[in-house]
Amino acid sequence: MTRTLIEIYNDRVAEGLLTPDAAQTAALPELERVRHEMSHRAAAPPRAGGLRGLFSKPADPEPVRGLYLWGGVGRGKSMLMDLFFEAARTPRKRRVHFHAFMQEIHAGLHEARKRKVSDAILPVAEEVIAHVDLLCFDEMQISDIADAMIVGRLFEQLFKAGVVVVTTSNRVPDDLYKNGLQRELFLPFIDMIKTRMVVHELVTDKDYRQDRLSGSPVYFTPNDHSAREAIQSVWDDLSGGDAPPLVLTVKARPVEIPAFRNGVARAGFFDLCGVPLGPADYLAIAETAKVLILTDIPCLGRSNFNEAKRFVTLIDALYEAKVKLICSAAAEPEMLYLEGEGTFEFERTASRLREMQAADWGASQD
Repeated sequence: MTRTLIEIYNDRVAEGLLTPDAAQTAALPELERVRHEMSHRAAAPPRAGGLRGLFSKPADPEPVRGLYLWGGVGRGKSMLMDLFFEAARTPRKRRVHFHAFMQEIHAGLHEARKRKVSDAILPVAEEVIAHVDLLCFDEMQISDIADAMIVGRLFEQLFKAGVVVVTTSNRVPDDLYKNGLQRELFLPFIDMIKTRMVVHELVTDKDYRQDRLSGSPVYFTPNDHSAREAIQSVWDDLSGGDAPPLVLTVKARPVEIPAFRNGVARAGFFDLCGVPLGPADYLAIAETAKVLILTDIPCLGRSNFNEAKRFVTLIDALYEAKVKLICSAAAEPEMLYLEGEGTFEFERTASRLREMQAADWGASQD
């Protein structure tokens, strides 16, 4: 007999793997509803054969309403999605970060336009529909006008084909693409979400991600074996270990985060500062990641001036976005940049690096 999500959750609480949380428990029935209804739909008998089947048209099943699960950072949305996706018995299912999905869509649109397709959305939507019945998104957010202008028509096709969408988000649907350009064209998509998905808020003041970091150091120096072990331990705790890269598209250029899972990004200093990235790229990273683990920050100066300038820009973006920074470095912030042009300007960066080590840094982030 198949166990329900509530039973699976309670088992993990009993094993000490999860901490019981009333807000998480309140979200489980909606996730279980989606799972149950999809299983029931998949098990529906086919049309009868013979003359009876030829002249009888089966009633179309009621569409399964998906779920839009939203709430603040660190409330357990990704953990609940883990439970749901693992337990979903739908064979054709896919889980993907929303940013990565939209990049795939843009790539598909580009190929369709090269073929002079009259409506590029249709073949792109058909490609998605051909492979999935259940589409699970991590962290739906719309900040790019290009995404805002296509999601409505894309999701209209997905919903029409019966694709069920379950997504997490840090924002209530009405705040998606808030204050964006031509937002009035985006509003029908918000209405579509409310019609085709149940909107459920995870109401809790508990921030589990912040709690896991509470009291733990986040700036490791010197950058030795001990620091590398500590960084790995933090990464394993926050992400579960292995994680795929995430490629963002910024002004039609790819920006790769080497590892990304559940809002936690991991990269080496030279991955982000040793390549020609600019303010828009770092803003996109800061918008996407809630926590950045940055390893192997070297001493800075004349020999790596360009990398140092990019590092300053990266820290500014993380600071303004209240992203939690965990890093390993060759020296304390005030000792990272001691010679060459830019030492005076780096004093602000050192101050910010020091401030970002506070236990409550990023706790108030939406």
